[in-house]
Amino acid sequence: MKRILLVVLLIAVLALPSTAAAAIRVGIAMPTQSLQRWNQDGSNMKEQFEAAGYVVDLQYANNDVALQVSQIENMILNGADILVIASIDGASLGTVLAVAQDEGIPVIAYDRLIMETDAVSYYATFDNYMVGTIQGQYLVEKLELATRTDPVNIEIVGGSADDNNARFFYQGAIDAIQPYLDSGIVVVPSGQIAFESVATMAWSSERAQARMDNLIAAHYSDGTRLDAVLCSNDSTALGVTNSLVNAGFEEFPVITGQDCDIANMKNILAGRQSMSIFKDTRTLASNVVAMVEAIVKGEEPPINDMETYHNGVKIVPTYLSAPVFADVNNYYELLIESGYYTPEQLGL
Repeated sequence: MKRILLVVLLIAVLALPSTAAAAIRVGIAMPTQSLQRWNQDGSNMKEQFEAAGYVVDLQYANNDVALQVSQIENMILNGADILVIASIDGASLGTVLAVAQDEGIPVIAYDRLIMETDAVSYYATFDNYMVGTIQGQYLVEKLELATRTDPVNIEIVGGSADDNNARFFYQGAIDAIQPYLDSGIVVVPSGQIAFESVATMAWSSERAQARMDNLIAAHYSDGTRLDAVLCSNDSTALGVTNSLVNAGFEEFPVITGQDCDIANMKNILAGRQSMSIFKDTRTLASNVVAMVEAIVKGEEPPINDMETYHNGVKIVPTYLSAPVFADVNNYYELLIESGYYTPEQLGL
């Protein structure tokens, strides 16, 4: 009798799938570790996927397109069931993603739309146009553009031209301030307004700082007042702030940002930056996990935008999360009380 029971038990055990066989493997390709936000995005997704029982292959590509392509190739070779990709250059992944498509591997573009391929299945991001809109509206309010009669001087520092999001950020902000550009209440002394003239390759703080150095020397060294700098994100805002400090500015213009990086939040608390868009990467990670779980179950992932994001080949079904902004008035609730940062991280 004992022998029969042992045989039955052994058969039952063998019938169960092993953990390795049962687990879904998720490949996560992040662009770089040089920006704080991508470290947070990657770690948040890895933590949440692993907590849900997935096997995670997380790779950072150091802003090297060829390296990112190689990493994705290896993820496919190592048996990735689903790919989540924040691309360095949104138009550079067509060939490797065609391989993923042939293998039947769904691809979720993460926060940066993957361009010029039909191999991208879904897109998860924040409302990028709204990010820019909030930045632009912040300038409208802080500079009292709707009621003032004297002009204000601003400069514009955009994001990386190879990042599709950068144009949404830029356009949202420009649309918010365009009426005041048209009326002459907002003046850009450098004349650099078009996206191509204000873009900052790789979102580089150093490039933003060098450009701001040149703008100050050419247009503000004679004492001309600089009222605001519209920066698309925190790494460019950091470069602008460093330039202003080096130029001897004591009263800082209104400076926008995005990502609530620690260095920038410290600048906000010190009065050197005005605001930063808070995009809670924990929320975005949760949304991606929900999308993957739906795919695994054969269900339709949560989608709330089927119109906005055309990648040059098709409209990519998208799940948008809502951004908010943090400044000196609300940062504690948004960032500290929510557990995003500890007081010590912000030097409190």
